[in-house]
Amino acid sequence: MSGVSRSGGMSKVRDVPRISDVSSGQKSRLAAALKVLLIGDSAVGKSSLLLRFSENDFRHDLTSTIGVDFLIRTMDIDGERVKVSIWDTAGQERYRTITEAYYRNAHGILLIYDITSKSSFDNVRGWIRSIEEHSTKGVRVTLVGNKADMDAHRVISKEQGQQLASEFRVPFFETSAKADINVDDIFVCIARESKRLYDETHSLNAEKPTCVNLQGATVPAQVISSCCA
Repeated sequence: MSGVSRSGGMSKVRDVPRISDVSSGQKSRLAAALKVLLIGDSAVGKSSLLLRFSENDFRHDLTSTIGVDFLIRTMDIDGERVKVSIWDTAGQERYRTITEAYYRNAHGILLIYDITSKSSFDNVRGWIRSIEEHSTKGVRVTLVGNKADMDAHRVISKEQGQQLASEFRVPFFETSAKADINVDDIFVCIARESKRLYDETHSLNAEKPTCVNLQGATVPAQVISSCCA
């Protein structure tokens, strides 16, 4: 399994009020239980982003995820406490059948590529096809270009990432797990959008989707650009 699952004993814990472990006393007050996936090619930094988010740590020696790893956190989203199960999936082709099984019932997906790897960017379209084929209708997706600290080795411009995100009508961020750039932002964004999908699915409100529907919904580009603001 990835380094995230083996790091439960780490002493360095991030002091972020909106994130906490789920206790039995809190469960009755949860407004939603959300499922979020991290997908993308191997070595794009999925496990590192999750480790930075959960423990405020970065390690160069994280091993590749084998199959699927996950953690659970509670987050306060727009005044409501939600439980978020975050699934870190393997990017290697030999694990693809395993990871695709976890698309079902996901509310949100962070689709991650490496800005220093053209192949990981080119493969985004293949990951989108997998999402369309295996995920729940209306799943929220955010495109993430990771390793933004390695600008000297960049082969994918920020503009290219933005253009691809606009094509698929999804939000876009560049991040760095190493330098802690926009890491909280992507998880808060996808949790907020996942909560909106949860509310729509459970008929808790009549809001229209403000992010992506990869099954064919049309939304204005200007809405996508601000949906995670």
